[in-house]
Amino acid sequence: MTVQHHLRVHRSDENLEREGQLAWHIAEVATDPVAVDADVVDMIINRVIDNASVAAASLTRRPVSAARQQALDHPVSVGGTGATVFGCALERRSSPEWAAWANGVAVRELDYHDTFLAADYSHPGDNIPPILAVAQHVGADGGALVRGLATGYEIQIDLVRAICLHKHKIDHVAHLGPSAAAGIGTLLGLDTETIFQAVGQALHTTTATRQSRKGEISTWKAHAPAFAGKMAVEAVDRAMRGETSPSPIYEGEDGVVAWMLDGKDAAYDVPLPAAGEPKRGILDSYTKEHSAEYQAQAWIDLARKLHDEGAFDPADVQSIVLHTSHHTHYVIGSGANDPQKYDPTASRETLDHSIPYIFAVALQDGGWHHVDSYTPERAGREDTVALWHKITTAEDAEWTRRYHSEDPIEKAFGGRVVVTLADGTVIEDEIAVADAHPLGARPFARQDYIRKFRILAEPVLEPAEIERFLDLAQRLPELTADEVRQLSIVAKPGVLASAPAPKGLF
Repeated sequence: MTVQHHLRVHRSDENLEREGQLAWHIAEVATDPVAVDADVVDMIINRVIDNASVAAASLTRRPVSAARQQALDHPVSVGGTGATVFGCALERRSSPEWAAWANGVAVRELDYHDTFLAADYSHPGDNIPPILAVAQHVGADGGALVRGLATGYEIQIDLVRAICLHKHKIDHVAHLGPSAAAGIGTLLGLDTETIFQAVGQALHTTTATRQSRKGEISTWKAHAPAFAGKMAVEAVDRAMRGETSPSPIYEGEDGVVAWMLDGKDAAYDVPLPAAGEPKRGILDSYTKEHSAEYQAQAWIDLARKLHDEGAFDPADVQSIVLHTSHHTHYVIGSGANDPQKYDPTASRETLDHSIPYIFAVALQDGGWHHVDSYTPERAGREDTVALWHKITTAEDAEWTRRYHSEDPIEKAFGGRVVVTLADGTVIEDEIAVADAHPLGARPFARQDYIRKFRILAEPVLEPAEIERFLDLAQRLPELTADEVRQLSIVAKPGVLASAPAPKGLF
């Protein structure tokens, strides 16, 4: 039933009607009152738990502390009850756009939540903070929140299936602004015209270069999706007040496709659910067992396997070549030509995007830890640096083909490793998908999401708080408006004080 929307550039004198624009069709999907399938509801619950897990683990990190204080410096606006901020007391609330900002940074800081990879990249769980913040602010119930999240996931995943931003060095959050705006529109029950204007504004304000993920990667990497979520909330607010957006935002001769993507002769086919078709996109996404860029997940599992087998001593390695997809080679591999990816003094954000570093540490340690694997001491260890600099990547056409395959059985994010030892011995192995992937050795299920939450939350949340949140999250579609307003995590006394935020303008 899926409809392929054909997207191309139109001259101004063609006067493309809004009903023919991609932003309008996105809005139509958002306004379709189709019910959310039970398995989709189940996965939405999993991802709400997953987001809270990684947010808990990042509560005391400096970028999260700074963003949290910014939100707290913007108190609840008139006309609503505001939204909760991760870590803070439930009664201490911020205006929804700033809560979306703070919570979005907390979720994204450790690069540890769900992912979808196709023509482009995405972390569709980034839709949860802005949609949840608005739900709390307006007093929506759990059923409305579920419908909004189903739309957010669907739109972002559909855009990622069809439109590559990375090729043009545009940051992938340009797909997040429209999806979050659409999800908020569904949550609020807005009409197609209003959501259309909000989608256009959200896209227009969230297109930026990809330098945030290149070279020495800064703390903005975690802020970028939070900014997109904040812009989506503000775009919806403006659209509800009757304000309009640049149009046609995708198709115009001075629009996104013509000048930021494939140019005036470009054409894309974007798959969107037909009227009455359930929004099931979330089921094609996958979460992370390890706190590292998704394309490193399978490689960590393969390194762990090689370590456990003990077939060779890493100290005896002459070279390691990871034969993999185009994206992996050029984004987190040696094909990026970023010297920072081999620098033991590089930032955590940079190491997270260095598969040579990640594979070296996982091979030596037999696993991965969201904190310990990134410490300066760990990155600077002499034997690690020596091994790290012997690891390179190479693009393999077959792994690139599998990366882009639309057949879920074929689609893969791993590759083949060739280890050459000093004595000339060659050891080869391969892995297609991470162990936690739906087709992997140990697919993540509800108990795994709960286990991940308990592990990451235990150092910063009281036991009773852990149980309180899990109870609410697992009853998500049945929650009352008051219970939705409690859907947050509250840190143990003293935890937030241990990470004071620097003073800014506010």
